[in-house]
Amino acid sequence: MTASATTPIIRPATVHDVPRIALIINSHAELGRMLFKSYAQLYEDLRDFAVCEVDQKVVGCTALSVIWADLAEVRSLAVEKSFHGRGIGKLLVRWAIEEARRLQIRRLMSLTYEQAFFDKCGFVVVPKESLPLKVWSDCVRCPKQEQCDEIAMVLTLHDLPVIEAPDATPTPRGVSIPVLDYAED
Repeated sequence: MTASATTPIIRPATVHDVPRIALIINSHAELGRMLFKSYAQLYEDLRDFAVCEVDQKVVGCTALSVIWADLAEVRSLAVEKSFHGRGIGKLLVRWAIEEARRLQIRRLMSLTYEQAFFDKCGFVVVPKESLPLKVWSDCVRCPKQEQCDEIAMVLTLHDLPVIEAPDATPTPRGVSIPVLDYAED
């Protein structure tokens, strides 16, 4: 085999990748390391995903989900077990960082059990309370919710300008968001 045949390639995910992405993510979810993802969730969020291919086989994935004007989440980062230790996770995080730069999003966050890995990628531990929007979005669907034991970590891209944006204050629990009545013309 030539070196180029085994060189990992990071590329945007396609609909054809969804079964492999689901298999990789859900194998980690079975171990309690991340949330399960249904095909429906993956198809809906497909534009957020990148995959890593080795020898034309998807062996890892990640997504970059925009949370707010100044915050995006590195999520669903998973590598097939037989490919651990080969730098694929770092390549996928680099893809997420470059995607955040392209979008001009200054901060990336991750809720993780892999603090040492994200430390090496330049992320720092922050209090979960400093990321209120995240706690109010996906976390409400998590079975752990109030007993969350994940570590919140953030990477700030200091080379990007600070954006002036409205506050990202979440809707408090138990408060309904009013829905306007439909009026016919």
